[in-house]
Amino acid sequence: MTTESEDLRTLYGNRFEDQERQRTDLWQVLCSEFFQRWVPRDATVLDVAAGHCEFINNIDAGHKLAVDLNPDVALRAGAGVDTYVTRSDDMADIGTGSVDRVFISNFFEHVPREVIASTLVEVRRVLKPSGKLLILQPNVRYCARDYWMFFDHITPVDDRALVEVLRATGYDTEVCLPRFLPYTTKGRLPAGPGLVKMYLKIPLAWKVLGAQAFIVASPAG
Repeated sequence: MTTESEDLRTLYGNRFEDQERQRTDLWQVLCSEFFQRWVPRDATVLDVAAGHCEFINNIDAGHKLAVDLNPDVALRAGAGVDTYVTRSDDMADIGTGSVDRVFISNFFEHVPREVIASTLVEVRRVLKPSGKLLILQPNVRYCARDYWMFFDHITPVDDRALVEVLRATGYDTEVCLPRFLPYTTKGRLPAGPGLVKMYLKIPLAWKVLGAQAFIVASPAG
């Protein structure tokens, strides 16, 4: 009998085996040209459900942490990234109020609603009162036709539902972009770092091609 961690390792290994270089180039640009503006360079940053660690490896930060249930996270993380193989809603080894920024990308569609809520509660525990949560999430409002193309997508999520559950779990939403990035890296995002940089500088293009929401939230006072 295989474990849940082993199942994840097999599933995501098969899904991303042919995209490694493309995804690395994409995330280098996304971090330097967009996400870095919300991340102080001396911050303690936690990447929840870090997967292949594209974000945490490419963001500039003082202390970097990565959590994932897939044990391959330890192999994917770059030098200086502390890794934890654990559930997103049970990060007991990370101290209360110890993290400046938390990033969650393309995760909530993979888990039940109750785990989304319990993960947000756990993230609020580890965040400093001045901390921020950054979420990048496929928005079912704009990608419903293809949302179920992946076998492990089980919960439909849109930007309005995210704002609602954030409020219910003790956050204030500071930024909500219902349409930001295209749905998948195999989709309509321009290929090559130069074209990605151009895309990020043209918000009008987001409103046409964007099918992922971007949200910034902070612990409610």
